[in-house]
Amino acid sequence: MTLRRFYAPTPAFASDQKSVVLDWSETAHLRDVLRLHRGDEVLIFDGAGHEFHCVIGTINKNSSELTILSEVEAARPESPLELSLAVALLKHEKFDLVVQKATELGVNRIIPVTSERADVRPRSDDQAARRVSRWQRIALEAAKQSGRALVPEISPPVEMATLVRTDGSSPPRIMFAERGGQSFKRVCEGFSGSPLSLLALVGPEGGWDDFEIEMAREAGWSIVTLGGRIMRAETAAIAIVALLEHRFGDLA
Repeated sequence: MTLRRFYAPTPAFASDQKSVVLDWSETAHLRDVLRLHRGDEVLIFDGAGHEFHCVIGTINKNSSELTILSEVEAARPESPLELSLAVALLKHEKFDLVVQKATELGVNRIIPVTSERADVRPRSDDQAARRVSRWQRIALEAAKQSGRALVPEISPPVEMATLVRTDGSSPPRIMFAERGGQSFKRVCEGFSGSPLSLLALVGPEGGWDDFEIEMAREAGWSIVTLGGRIMRAETAAIAIVALLEHRFGDLA
């Protein structure tokens, strides 16, 4: 029988790692949706890569406490590639899709980027924080669905110029652009061995402006232009994650 999986952040675990408390949302799902009871066994993951075999103890209105039986291997292994995906902001449902699918494919971090041609920009810090919270929930649900014990970090939105000018000593950085770049194969041949981590940057629906491409090139980014077909921005982001995970990760 497949055990049901639930999420609890690291602070919800007792310091002695013998018990864990689920919040009201996970408790409601456990109690009201799945109809689980005291004594039933489940799996709990912490979003940081750890998973535990637990038995349900007390179930209350807003929380539940479980006893940890043992730490177990996560349902699905993490990719050997530590991949950060920086992607220009898209309209809500499109960016939601990128977060969901990139999580399923194995990314470790998602960085929303504002750029010259991006259709969407947060109007305030509060709005940006609400959007990041929403994307983090989407990433959590996608991690649950895909069997991952690690939930990707969703960073606050950052300006494209700030991102590309960040110290580039590590990891290798690749900007994907619809023009002005080399082939993916040629850029990969320039790496020494298989990189353990990568930062990939994907543009907005209107594409990168010429000065943005040159800014990245001058900052030491590798510029890659894929095949001749034009993809939607959300399609490109998902395809690029799959491509990188196939080349350097575990999507064989």
